[in-house]
Amino acid sequence: MNSKVGTGSEGSVITGAWRPVDERRFELGEGARFLGSVSFGDAEGEAAGGSEGAFFVCVDLLRGQLLSTTGEPAGGLTLRAELDRPLGAVAQVKGDEPAWVGAVGEGFARLRSDGGRLAVTEVLATPAAGRGVALRMNDAVADPHGRFWAGAMAYDGAHGQGFLARMDPDGGVHLVLEGISIPNGPAFSPGGAVMYLADTPTGWIRRHRVDTATGELGAAQDFAHVGEGGPDGMTVDAQGCLWSAIWGASCLHRYSPEGTLLERIPVPVRQPTSVALSVEPPYRVIVTSATIGLDETGEHDGRVITAPSTVAGIPAAAFG
Repeated sequence: MNSKVGTGSEGSVITGAWRPVDERRFELGEGARFLGSVSFGDAEGEAAGGSEGAFFVCVDLLRGQLLSTTGEPAGGLTLRAELDRPLGAVAQVKGDEPAWVGAVGEGFARLRSDGGRLAVTEVLATPAAGRGVALRMNDAVADPHGRFWAGAMAYDGAHGQGFLARMDPDGGVHLVLEGISIPNGPAFSPGGAVMYLADTPTGWIRRHRVDTATGELGAAQDFAHVGEGGPDGMTVDAQGCLWSAIWGASCLHRYSPEGTLLERIPVPVRQPTSVALSVEPPYRVIVTSATIGLDETGEHDGRVITAPSTVAGIPAAAFG
């Protein structure tokens, strides 16, 4: 099918060069989200990274680290949490007191500020435990109706061992899809009526209708098949288009809501892992990446990179 190649050229949604936000390299970057103004409940961190203005967050998954950034070139990354187990992604909890939920270790956990950084204060559920194979939580996101969705995968990526779970605002946890290998996303349409989910090694992105009142999923529908690399982390922009980081292919894909590939956007990292967009002009895109599995690292492999864009994102939803 026809598509543009986004290099900052005329017609691309990317209007400038990709640059790193920080010199550090992630083993397995993931979970890029745009939050806008946010409090981490951390006076020391607020002083170092600011508490006002636009914030992105992302994780170095296997190291259990949560970091924030303004998304500006050379703007830096501020460490917000360093856990003793993998951290796939986080969402803010609705309410006045700063609190977060995360896909942590084998399940879901609540995080609050503890001595200067966020720490796990309560393990809420462990759906990945006791399944006969070692699993960890992977990518996760809150939907526009306050539910928190997270995938799990085998540590060795074994075929069909993963699943997708949903935690409702009342704390109930439901296994909603099984037999997945490496679930990434999910991502939701602006109103939350459609969910997109990638199974990275298969190349498939599929969509489900969502009952917005209950969170129940309709049958899977093929949305797009990626023939280069594998679809990794995803987000939906303000125009309803789906962006996917394409692991192993040094690019992003941007799809129409109908599944047409609108643009292939090259990025200067071999293993892009997640993508997020700011919501106020001038718009910026950030992309996380990974060094895991690489014999040699290129100039920006493992870094969080950023570029200007013509397209707005949607703020990450909160849980609860």
